[in-house]
Amino acid sequence: MRASQILVVDDEADIRDMVREILTEEGYEVRVASNAAEARAAHAQHDLDLVLLDIWMPDMDGISLLKEWSRETPLSFPVVMMSGHGTVETAIEATKLGALDFVEKPLSLAKLLRTVGHAIEVGRQARAQRAGRGPQSPLEPLGKSRPMQILRDQCRRVAPHETAVLLVGEPETGRESIAHHIHALSSRAAGPFVNVMLTGLPADEIEIKFLGREQEGRVEPGWLDEAREGTLFLNDLTDMLPQVQQLLLRVLEQGSYTRVGGRTPQTLELRILSSARPEIENRVADGHFRSDLYARLEGVTVRVPPLREYREDVPELLRYYTDAFADSGDLKYRRFSVAAQNRLRNYPWPGNLRELKNLVQRCLMLGDESEVSLEDVESALEPYSADEPLVKQDLLAMPLREAREHFERAYLQQQLQLCGGKVGKLAERVGMERTHLYRKLNSLGIDFRQLGNEDEGG
Repeated sequence: MRASQILVVDDEADIRDMVREILTEEGYEVRVASNAAEARAAHAQHDLDLVLLDIWMPDMDGISLLKEWSRETPLSFPVVMMSGHGTVETAIEATKLGALDFVEKPLSLAKLLRTVGHAIEVGRQARAQRAGRGPQSPLEPLGKSRPMQILRDQCRRVAPHETAVLLVGEPETGRESIAHHIHALSSRAAGPFVNVMLTGLPADEIEIKFLGREQEGRVEPGWLDEAREGTLFLNDLTDMLPQVQQLLLRVLEQGSYTRVGGRTPQTLELRILSSARPEIENRVADGHFRSDLYARLEGVTVRVPPLREYREDVPELLRYYTDAFADSGDLKYRRFSVAAQNRLRNYPWPGNLRELKNLVQRCLMLGDESEVSLEDVESALEPYSADEPLVKQDLLAMPLREAREHFERAYLQQQLQLCGGKVGKLAERVGMERTHLYRKLNSLGIDFRQLGNEDEGG
């Protein structure tokens, strides 16, 4: 992978040299320009990933140069403005012209590295989206059903406040997308959104990952640094390690943190959004999740419904993902027939939105006709047989937690069919305590009621 290309535009030689030296040591490829003319030349000659642009320069100010670039074409790279005499009005004007961020001089090393890292990542995501690498999840929850109306309304209500929000829902229901939506509606929308995957986090890296590290005069930002003035999203609290719980509780109680190897406390300046599976309350009740931490993270709880509760919106979701895959340029557009849509409206969707997205992809990929027929859908939904692998998805391409959930869902669905939908028989067959099995089925979105009568023997 090539090093990210950064252009530093500043009329002060010592500023240019200092920033170039710092960013070069961080692994970036850095070019410099002392005025607008040199910046234009660098822009024309190089494929830039980021521009750090000074506002006050002798031949043309940075705002005018940014305006010039914005007029020609949508910016193909993020721009971060720099100034020692910045005002709120100037920052607002720069943002309207497309600038991503604004840093003040004298430059703080930690702030500079944090801002550059965030800007590079934003630019990378924007280029990937322009290149059409697969459909993006809709930012706002789609659908006209009552559950979706309630969800959108709750997002609008909680977004303006700084209160912690806990998104509770089954796997693959779009909890991360909802968190992005709340962040986009909040007063911190211009700040970073840092997605922290809590599963599989090595115990010996917890403090450095969260708090960052200071070593030999250099700062290695942690997640709390990266999310400064933005949102920290704790992705699935359900199986959070005790060490992480203890660290987070301490930080939230103190309202500050100190980097590993550092001495100066850093003020906690961010908003926390979290997600969890429905069994999180059981984890709190049985002592596996600290109740004092849970009380701080569930300031407001927003329930993200499983797809089976708003199946009337499936046709709209099918259209969205069909258009998205076709717009990406990888797959030919095919329209789902009325019969196909009706079949999918009545499907229980144990894999939620991920399953629907995968089904759309398979139907577009494997069919030749302009319309996805009922037969195409039945083939895509074809149940497991002895001649097929238990799980059709490539589990090695998934994170461990996601692969485990896919396997458990497929395994328990097939076992439940063999037991005629009787959970009591299933508990004996798979060797699980019945109460725990009910929780597991609910968490995986498996509706045993549709497979059999849970009366005698069940």
